[in-house]
Amino acid sequence: MISGLLKFILGFLLAIAVLVGSGVAVALYFMNRTSIPPARPIYANDSPTVATPTPKKTNAKTTPTSAISPTPTPSPTPTSTETPEALPPGAYKGRITWEEGVSLRVAAQQDAERVGSVAFNEQVIVLEANQDKSWVKIRTEGSKQEGWLKIGNIEKVEQ
Repeated sequence: MISGLLKFILGFLLAIAVLVGSGVAVALYFMNRTSIPPARPIYANDSPTVATPTPKKTNAKTTPTSAISPTPTPSPTPTSTETPEALPPGAYKGRITWEEGVSLRVAAQQDAERVGSVAFNEQVIVLEANQDKSWVKIRTEGSKQEGWLKIGNIEKVEQ
């Protein structure tokens, strides 16, 4: 009777010691792994630059600026200013409201293939909605990429 009780107590204490010991070992392992600083990243502008030699000064005579014939100045070329294209009938401008951005899909289904993404607060053009009005087809203004996204991730922008 007493030997059985002693065996039980000794086994219980041994199990507690093994659990505590393994817990401490795992904690020390992870503490040591997280205390190692990561390798320093190397950026393109970190490489040493090669010094360009400075041109030597010469004692040659320079001609006065009045003797130099004037060079023709280039005339400014007219730049084309983009006019905002007209929206298709029934389309309106919108803005993405989901903070992480959204994925564009090929079809109005959650499991449809992903064709791109749109960032938070990006302006888009809403082209159409599906039959149950839960998905909308959009076109991004910058890249002209089209795809479907959930209606709750976009809000109409007043023009």
